[in-house]
Amino acid sequence: GEETEDDPDILPEVGASEDNPEAEEELDRQREREAEDSTDRVLDQGGRILRDNSYGTIDEDVWRRDFTCNGLYYNIEDFSLWDYVGAVEDIQARRLKLIGDPDQRYREDPVRMLRAARFEAKLGFTLEPATEAPINELRQLLTQVPAARLFDETLKLFLTGHGTRSLEVLRRRGLLAVLYPGVEDFLVRHPGSAVEKLFIAGLANTDERVLAGKSVTPTFLFTLLLYGPIAAYIEKQPQDKWGDVGTILDGCEHALREAQKRVTIPRRFSLGVRDMFALQPQLENPRSRRVLRLIEQPRFRAAYDLLLLRAAVGMASRELADWWTALQAAGPQQRLEMAQALEAARGSRGGRAEEGVSGGEAEQDRPRRRRRRRRPAGRQ
Repeated sequence: GEETEDDPDILPEVGASEDNPEAEEELDRQREREAEDSTDRVLDQGGRILRDNSYGTIDEDVWRRDFTCNGLYYNIEDFSLWDYVGAVEDIQARRLKLIGDPDQRYREDPVRMLRAARFEAKLGFTLEPATEAPINELRQLLTQVPAARLFDETLKLFLTGHGTRSLEVLRRRGLLAVLYPGVEDFLVRHPGSAVEKLFIAGLANTDERVLAGKSVTPTFLFTLLLYGPIAAYIEKQPQDKWGDVGTILDGCEHALREAQKRVTIPRRFSLGVRDMFALQPQLENPRSRRVLRLIEQPRFRAAYDLLLLRAAVGMASRELADWWTALQAAGPQQRLEMAQALEAARGSRGGRAEEGVSGGEAEQDRPRRRRRRRRPAGRQ
C-alpha cells in the first residue's frame, strides 16, 4: 500500500499559490515579458537555451526535436508518416539517438540527459554510442538547471511506472549523484543495506500502483529517496537518541535542506516526509491511551505504509506491523480491547526497544525512558 492524497495528480504544478504565490506571479510576468520581447532563440554563454519562441514549418521544426523517436509527423490528409530523421528505423531497432550533434544538444538543454535516462528506463531503448558518450562529461551541467524543473523530472522518472528501472539507469550513468548526491553517497557507502532494499521495494510498490491505475504521491517518493540520508544523520548521533522524535525530525530537516540545493521539494511534500518519519516511534511503541487517536490522524495511513515496508526488509517488527493491520480491520470495541491487551503485554515484558528509523545495526533491547521532551528553540 501507499499513501493517497486528495489530489491524485502525480505532477502537481511547481510554484503553486499555496507554496509561493509571489513567485508564481513573478513567473507569469516574466513569461509575458519574454513573449513580448523577442521571438529569437537566446542562449547563455555555455550554450544552454534560455528562450526559444521562434516557429517555422515542419521541415524546420523537426530539427528542434530532441530524439529521433520524437521526430515523426502524421499527415491527417493522407494518413501518412513523415520521417525526416530516420525515426522509424531507430524505433524498430529500439535505439535512442539525438538529432544533431549530441554535445551541442546536451549543452542547449542538460535535461535531455535525464530524458535519455527516462526513455532508456521506460522504453527499454539502447542509447546510440554518440548519444551516450557525452553524458559522463556533461552531467554536471544539470546543476545549472532550475531546481523546480528538476522536481518535475524527478516525478517523471519515478512516478510513471518505471521507478526501479530509472534508479538503475540513473546510477549507472552517474546522474543520481548529480541530482541527489546525498542519496548516491549513502548507497555507495552501504551497498546491499536494508535501506537500499527498502528503497527498491518501495519503488517497486509504486510501479505496481501506477500500472494498476492507482494514485501515487510525491510525499512517499521523497520519503524513499531521502531515507538513506536521514538514516545517515541519525546514526551520527548518540545511539540512545536514535529513537527520539527530535533526532528523527532533525535528520529529516538536514536531508531535505541538502536535497533542495539541487531539486525543489514543495513544502506540502516536505512536511509529509517529516510526518511519516515522526510517527514511526509511536507506531513501534503503541500505548493504549494513544492508539485510537493515532489511527485517526491524517498521516497515519502513510506512516503505516512505511512501517509495513520497513517490516518487509527487517527494519521493524513484522508482528507489530500485522497488529496494526488487524487493528484497522477491527470494530470500535475490538480496537479498544486490542489496545488494552497490547498495553498489558507490554507491561509484563518491561517495554519494547526503540528501534527508530536508522539503517544501522540492530540495537539491544532496553527499557523506554519516560521523560518530558522539550521543543528545541526556534522549531515551529
